[in-house]
Amino acid sequence: MKAPSFTLVQLRYFAAAAELGSMTAAARELVVSQSAVSTAVAQLEKELGVQLLLRHHARGLALTPAGRAFYTELRGFLAHSQELADSAANAGRELVGALIVGCFDTLAPFWLPHLVAKYGAQHPAVSMEVLEAPHAALKQNLRSGACEAALMYAYELGEDFETTRVASAPPYLLLPPGHRLAHRKRIHLAELAEDPVVMLELPHTSAYFHSLFQEVGVEPRVRHRTAGYETVRSMVAAGHGYAILNQRPAHGYTYGGGALVTVALADDFPALDVVAVRMRQARLTRKAEAFVEVCREVGASLTG
Repeated sequence: MKAPSFTLVQLRYFAAAAELGSMTAAARELVVSQSAVSTAVAQLEKELGVQLLLRHHARGLALTPAGRAFYTELRGFLAHSQELADSAANAGRELVGALIVGCFDTLAPFWLPHLVAKYGAQHPAVSMEVLEAPHAALKQNLRSGACEAALMYAYELGEDFETTRVASAPPYLLLPPGHRLAHRKRIHLAELAEDPVVMLELPHTSAYFHSLFQEVGVEPRVRHRTAGYETVRSMVAAGHGYAILNQRPAHGYTYGGGALVTVALADDFPALDVVAVRMRQARLTRKAEAFVEVCREVGASLTG
């Protein structure tokens, strides 16, 4: 069977049309004529023997199922083709070009400053853009090719993802200074069964916290729920209850100056693994591989 013969130009023109949903918009973006884009896409479809785009005069373009699958694979290919060109132009020199990665939004304040600084120091010619987003949005960005890799917690990840563990974040207790157990070094969660809880209410995260209560047979008395990490800390400092968290700031004060006490849990609870995530079937560019390695280095420095 004869292998299909298509050009890199045809692939780039198709990708632009698929991304922008319009031949006209793609032509404008590529600074070519609309007929050049239309012809390139038609030739690509003919060569592949499958329709990639549906043309709707009023609503622009839509990807067919085959087109969507092809486009998903194509994004990685085009990224590698650009990296190949960069490598040829900069043979023997440092990594260059653009890199888009993701970071789970509650991890970002603790990790991003270190990641950006270390990556920038090691690879100054790479322009790194970071998408801060919730867990579900990061998975969508990885699957769509909007980012190559992401720093996340290792929960609710499907088989299409591949992970590299870079750190572990055990749960701990957050108490107001005046709490009766604030002087202790370790506390069993069951000892707080009658105390009110300030719950960090995020998808998956709250399920993890509830699983800890279930493990020791305690029904949490939730007084306040919030999606804000710093709001949890402020509510605890104000005496509205205690909280369980995983990421630990370097100091025990809130934005408003309230004081907090952190105490280790005496129970043998599972920690949350922090992982660098990628699509299993996608080959990372060297820039993204370097990001994963920097995640390892930062993880070692934060937990070492």
